[in-house]
Amino acid sequence: MWPTQYVAWPALRKLEYMDRLMRDLTRRKPTITTVRQVDPLSKLRKTLREHYRKKREHYGLDHPDFYESDLRNLFSDSPQYAKNASAARFVRKIRREVRGTVASFTDSYQYTIDQLIEGIIEKCRELNLRLTESEDTTKIDFMLFLTVQTMNYLHSGRHRVAL
Repeated sequence: MWPTQYVAWPALRKLEYMDRLMRDLTRRKPTITTVRQVDPLSKLRKTLREHYRKKREHYGLDHPDFYESDLRNLFSDSPQYAKNASAARFVRKIRREVRGTVASFTDSYQYTIDQLIEGIIEKCRELNLRLTESEDTTKIDFMLFLTVQTMNYLHSGRHRVAL
């Protein structure tokens, strides 16, 4: 365990650096001296609700996920499969492998695919889906399903980050 006096040193050095930096800046003239306002408040007519609605619309954040029926074809919530492995647990188990494989097939970022997988896991959990086939067969089918969903996701533009 480090004594507390040593833990505070990096923070103290950072504060001293910032203090020196601010003193140097007080001696300089501002680089921007215009008083022109971009979009002055008195001219704005759009509400924040409207602004964020348009952002969500532009980035596709309000579109529903259309893969529920495909998940029901791949897995099942039928009582006859109640003793089989949970689809959510299975997808979590194969997540890393399929993410890498699908990323190489689709030339997309693993982060994007991981976002899709996270949504799929949540939907499988919500619908209480179970495996209906062997894990090997299901993994191949799931990889195909995920590849199609990734391409749809990328084509729809939903992979963009809304600011």
